[in-house]
Amino acid sequence: MDETCCSPSTLRKPSSLSIEEARASDAELANLAKALGHPARVQIVRFLLARDSCMCGDIVEHLPLAQSTVSQHLKTLKESGLVRGDIDGPRVCYCVEPKALDRLKRLVAGL
Repeated sequence: MDETCCSPSTLRKPSSLSIEEARASDAELANLAKALGHPARVQIVRFLLARDSCMCGDIVEHLPLAQSTVSQHLKTLKESGLVRGDIDGPRVCYCVEPKALDRLKRLVAGL
């Protein structure tokens, strides 16, 4: 068995972040990962990425979930900042927040 494949020297990358910055990044990544921690929320994000924006009813038609369940998942995604909901008359128009998605990609790449 090759013991060098998992030795700390081969896995560790030097970090230019301070301890405080690293902790803040870790907390941010954990928050975003938690928001995507349910398959339905991942499906919602994928659905929204395929469109410029859509209403909750569009998502309900796409997923085999009740409207109240989709609304709860959207709430979680909005609280994380990954999804934005803009009021359009009596309805809310949802879309992915590009800056938050880019940030998530950078945080994951930094693991």
